[in-house]
Amino acid sequence: MSILFSGRVTSGASAHKISPGRRFIMFWVNHVRQALFSLGELWRTPSASILTIGVLGVSLTLPATLHLLVKNVQQVSDSFTQAAEISLFIKADASATQISSLHKILQADNAVARVSHISKQQALEEFGQVSGFGAALNYLTDNPLPDVLLVLPKNTAADSARQLLERLSKERIVEFGKLDIDWLTRLDAIVSLLRQAVLVIAILLLGAVLLIIGNTIRLSIMNKKDEIEVMKLVGATDAFIQRPFLYSGIWYGVFGGLLAFLIVEAMLWWLQGAIVSVTSLYGSEFRLMALSVSEFFSLMLLAVVLGLSGSYLSVRRHISAIEPTGP
Repeated sequence: MSILFSGRVTSGASAHKISPGRRFIMFWVNHVRQALFSLGELWRTPSASILTIGVLGVSLTLPATLHLLVKNVQQVSDSFTQAAEISLFIKADASATQISSLHKILQADNAVARVSHISKQQALEEFGQVSGFGAALNYLTDNPLPDVLLVLPKNTAADSARQLLERLSKERIVEFGKLDIDWLTRLDAIVSLLRQAVLVIAILLLGAVLLIIGNTIRLSIMNKKDEIEVMKLVGATDAFIQRPFLYSGIWYGVFGGLLAFLIVEAMLWWLQGAIVSVTSLYGSEFRLMALSVSEFFSLMLLAVVLGLSGSYLSVRRHISAIEPTGP
């Protein structure tokens, strides 16, 4: 009898045992249900939700805009590779063979990207066109301008370009070399300063986002204090109670990130028209660089992480402190 009873009990227990596959499905179904429930909570409190999402979106807009500013300034800086071009002024007594030989040597140099030769006659013609003294220059008996070799370094950084200038200036037929790169060095310093400013401002604003979301979740927890006490009385764990609030933080991050992206795109669209009208006066086709796909996903990931982190810090502190009171 005991063996039979034991077998029945074992059979009954195995009949109610949940398989791992079903447990896995129930786990994700439960998470989806709580995620949708938290989204519904945001929908049921539109004023507070819109205000929080708006603050989050605007807070993320400023560092994103500053990042684009640095990105576009860097684009302008990179387009000025000609600023690192070295001008080698050839001695007046150098022969055409010597100039041609130096030209070939420089073309084979690993540190040189491009070499071009401007002859005396070409330099005089260009000077006449630019200065407007073309007719007066015809009265010159001798051409006072030297031959020039324009050398573009492969590495256009200021220090590397200066080192190359010093080396090439020592060539036998070179009178002297010239490199006007000081202004580009100042531009690089400004870009570096902007990067540091973006980092500092981003840290401050992201810290503010954490506080805003944490405070929003804290108010939501306080409003549902009675419900949380009842849930704990019937045996709900802290993790189960915390989950909807964590999903609320994630939803705040998703919508806040999307709002920041839309604001940045609207600003770029508005500014592009003004920039085109200015650059057209100078015959330039400069266009603002928008957020790339990877930068968009990085922005969304950052917003979600901030939303989740802010809500996590809040629920870990406040939900554990709520305990059901006795009758």
